[in-house]
Amino acid sequence: MRDKTATLCRDCSRTAERDAAKTPCPRCHRLGYLREDTGWCGHCSRLRQTKQPPRPCRECGRVRRHAGLGLCSACWQRHPDRPFVRAESLIAELGEPPNWLRDFAADLAAKYCVSRACTMITSLGRLLLDEQPNHPQALLERSRHSGRSMGSLARALETFFTGQGMAMATDQAERLAAGRRQRRIDAVPETLRPTVDTFADFMMRSRERARRAGTRPRSDGTIEAALAIMRDLARFLADERGKQDWALTDVHDVETFLAGSPKARKRRLVVLGQFFRFARSRKIVLVDPSHGLTSRGPSGFTGATLTLDQQRVLFRRWTTGPAVHPHEALLGMLELLHGASSREVKMLQTADLDPHARTTRLGYRPHPVPLDPASWAVLERCLTHREAQRTDNPHVMVTRQTKSGRGPASTTYVSHVLDACGFPPRMIRCTRLLDLVNTMDPKLVAAAFGMDPEATMIYLADHVDEGRLPER
Repeated sequence: MRDKTATLCRDCSRTAERDAAKTPCPRCHRLGYLREDTGWCGHCSRLRQTKQPPRPCRECGRVRRHAGLGLCSACWQRHPDRPFVRAESLIAELGEPPNWLRDFAADLAAKYCVSRACTMITSLGRLLLDEQPNHPQALLERSRHSGRSMGSLARALETFFTGQGMAMATDQAERLAAGRRQRRIDAVPETLRPTVDTFADFMMRSRERARRAGTRPRSDGTIEAALAIMRDLARFLADERGKQDWALTDVHDVETFLAGSPKARKRRLVVLGQFFRFARSRKIVLVDPSHGLTSRGPSGFTGATLTLDQQRVLFRRWTTGPAVHPHEALLGMLELLHGASSREVKMLQTADLDPHARTTRLGYRPHPVPLDPASWAVLERCLTHREAQRTDNPHVMVTRQTKSGRGPASTTYVSHVLDACGFPPRMIRCTRLLDLVNTMDPKLVAAAFGMDPEATMIYLADHVDEGRLPER
């Protein structure tokens, strides 16, 4: 302290002076500086927005504080006008709002719940308010996530922009396929991995040449299946045979590997032949160990089928079971009675249906398929389930993942639809084809189903026409 007579320092003296100037507020009874105009402290003198008193909600009638439009918070959260109000607020914030924003908000409101639509419009607003270009293609690219899923907003924007002809579709399918290929390559032992990686590049280049030539290119599933087979072979050579070089592979290794999965022998042998021919052309191996091996097996049908009692149980389940999912009943009935494949059912669209004639188009069949009353009732039940989802997807079988787009249900989903009944789709369809081929002319069945005549002949294996046998 600079003054000998002072008892407080500078800071403490100033604090003491401020405390001495405070007086109790007559409203809150706390010490403070009273304002001359109100006679209260500053906290009590500030104007505040008073809450409106609770009143009955015009939707549910409960006495609550209103959140908007005379509705309580719960009713306002699920009010169908929320996405449009949020879109109008976003338009007011933007200096130059895009002319498609209102149509996009209407598209979201028709496909998603209220809260999800509002969340997506808010996320879209953050993209529109940044300094990046806002034309549809650039906006679509910026909205994508970096992971395996590009996000619900990006999927909605892609469906809307491509449907309106405003942007090109993204390469999300190609990215996912590239990731699946890379995961299969990374699972190969390190010493054998470079050759498999080179083989994958060779298959991709061959596919591009086939596309340019107009021939039939390999699909992503075909390439991924081939890489999975090479992954399994590489693991077999490294773990069980102790071989770390493709040049050490011999015919005994290939035979032992093929014997591990007899049902997949033909497919595996085709891929192994392609790989070793490629490796021999690159001087990786000197001899093709798969050369000379055959995949001969039973030429006739050897799969499992349903008994007549099992067919009756499934028919009652899908026609009278109230707890059965409509997709299970539709797929099961079309396979059990009409021999439809899983792909024909998942690609079935509402435009293929004729309600007046009660017929439908299935796959590549040359003529419409007439549906019996039981099958038509199951189809109408599936259409009712589709209408409840409020979707613009043209397919009859619409899932939660596809209701916001226009693509068919995934192959994985369709392959597990019949898990609850305990029988795979292939067994049910083969049962119907086997019965038709053995009771009718196989050529007629092939013509009706749009199949090659040779495809139906395998179902005649071990069949004897008792009418042609001589009488004893």
